[in-house]
Amino acid sequence: MQKLAATLAASPHRLPFLIGSLQAVLAMAWWLAVLTGRLTGAGLPEPAVAASHAGLMLYGMLPFFVFGFLFTALPSWLETTPVARRHYLAATLPMGLGALLWYPGLYAPPLAVGALALLLAGWAAGLAAMFALLRRPGIPDTRHARAAWVAMALGWLGVAALAAWLAGASAVWLHVAVALGVWGFLTPLFLVVCHRMIPYFTSRVLANYVMIRPYGPLWLMLAASLGHGALAVAGLVQWTWLADLPLAALAVWFTTRWGIARTFGVRLLAMLHVGFVWAALAFALFAFDSLAAWLGHGHDLGLAPLHALAIGFFGSMLVGMASRVSLGHSGRQLEADGFTWALFWLVQVAAAVRMLPDLAGAPYWLMALSAILWLAAFLPWAWRYAPYFWRPRADGRPG
Repeated sequence: MQKLAATLAASPHRLPFLIGSLQAVLAMAWWLAVLTGRLTGAGLPEPAVAASHAGLMLYGMLPFFVFGFLFTALPSWLETTPVARRHYLAATLPMGLGALLWYPGLYAPPLAVGALALLLAGWAAGLAAMFALLRRPGIPDTRHARAAWVAMALGWLGVAALAAWLAGASAVWLHVAVALGVWGFLTPLFLVVCHRMIPYFTSRVLANYVMIRPYGPLWLMLAASLGHGALAVAGLVQWTWLADLPLAALAVWFTTRWGIARTFGVRLLAMLHVGFVWAALAFALFAFDSLAAWLGHGHDLGLAPLHALAIGFFGSMLVGMASRVSLGHSGRQLEADGFTWALFWLVQVAAAVRMLPDLAGAPYWLMALSAILWLAAFLPWAWRYAPYFWRPRADGRPG
């Protein structure tokens, strides 16, 4: 047991990635049980069932991968020494306990508040550790790291808003929590990571590749994301196109300039490029929906734009980035085999299937099918990659 604990603590991505892998399965398994009538939302205040699904995916699953990635990547971005073990464990352990407590808390709101308190405590410790990195002297460029830290701080505020709602505050705090989770935390963070990593990884693989990474368009995209969230909270969805159209246009521009067409010979790289295409599609769908409302046409795409963003963009980038980190930091070749490649495309299908009821009037049992497809992707992914987190590196190196 001591050897296992030491291995899990040997690198900052190991334990959070392991917890995140379990959460990717458990959170969706719970949702599938709800969708198929195996479980109910009894004991939860309305509209708590859908809110619990959103909360689990936004704050109970993805942050573990985010912290594991950033604890690993930020020292490299900042050209400084690694995060100390005590700091990344101080973040991961309370968050992990909070994740475990969240499930009984789904049916006993006081427990859910306690789960979120643990999550907030661990998250705050992680923010403090990252901020300490940013304050180290002699760092040449902190722009990506600072933008990522701000997104993480907004995510912490989103968890606090969710806890306030569960504790009995106004329903507006639930809307704030969801808006912060999507538009203040995850969308800006994923955009920053894509801007930093996609052209960099591509330049390491493709010959005669010009790395294009202007900061002006990135700052505009981050501002537009925050603007969409603010308009959504204010109930002005008919005006979010003002933010969504620039987001869509810039995402398309980056996709073409980053050279997606040349990447399909390298699966691990193609995953990142394909994932970013989902961002462009999601922003375009949000823009179309908002413009229709502004023009009074009565079109309503429902949750299709949100799931294009959450399953298509976030889910695809999760498989691509987490697979890359897991392989590289376990001493294995940075190559996605046919198994991982097939799981990645299952995520694409899951996103498309979940969008069909809202886009084409397809039956809503497809929601359950989408959840099954998500599990069909992430359960085998966890089965393959989770052992890498508790086993020593294959190349015998430390970490």
